[in-house]
Amino acid sequence: MAAPELTSLRSPRVVAARRLAKRSFRGKERRFLAEGPQSVREAVDHLVELYVTPDAAERHADIVAAVRAAGVPVLTATDEVIAEMSETVTPQGLVGLCRFLDTPFEEILAARPRLVAVLAHVRDPGNAGTVLRCADAAGADAVVLTDASVDLYNPKSVRASVGSIFHLPVAVGVPVEEAVRGLRGAGVRILAADGAGDRDLDAELDGGTMGTPTAWVFGNEAWGLPEETRALADAVVRVPIHGKAESLNLATAAAVCLYASARAQRASGGCRSVTSS
Repeated sequence: MAAPELTSLRSPRVVAARRLAKRSFRGKERRFLAEGPQSVREAVDHLVELYVTPDAAERHADIVAAVRAAGVPVLTATDEVIAEMSETVTPQGLVGLCRFLDTPFEEILAARPRLVAVLAHVRDPGNAGTVLRCADAAGADAVVLTDASVDLYNPKSVRASVGSIFHLPVAVGVPVEEAVRGLRGAGVRILAADGAGDRDLDAELDGGTMGTPTAWVFGNEAWGLPEETRALADAVVRVPIHGKAESLNLATAAAVCLYASARAQRASGGCRSVTSS
């Protein structure tokens, strides 16, 4: 087996990759890192370079072959170099250098979306990535992160999305008022998800109002949506709690809401089955 090409922690490539842990550098370079086999597999069309240990290159030969077939440089690296680039405690041996991939909000509107998740004031990167994954799984057409929300390319967000960041259009930095105005102008009904909402999700489903194009607005993990944001919505909807749980966390509530809309919208055409690999 050939010796790794990247061996020094002071290599310009390693230093540049490590700097991408900071949002300011990610924004300047318009680059971010994707770690692990699942993320790298989904990232092939957005890769600039792939860094991989020799062992990982053998374990994931199919991924490395797909990256090379796409014309992307593949550089082997020592375990220490990959650990220096990585944000995880136990790196999996693959790190992809990716281009930014956010979509202009105007393009999302022009596509006439039927189901959109809007993250307003969401600050936890793990939650943002998980909601993006939920939106992808539910078949949403797009995700919008407002200017008050966490950075899409935060390593924890990318990791929590488990590759979904590469699957659907995501607009970033959109003021919530602009997001609501634009989506409403595109014929989309705006629903704010809030535990104190005056409308009940079950009642909305029973009333047959959920089949229209819908954007769900999700708020901060700790304090939900501020009154001025809730006032922008066509309705403020709560997920009913039928048991003794005090509440649902953000990602769980988002999954319930998005799947409720997806089922209502697809009621006449069936629903895509989900299988595990």
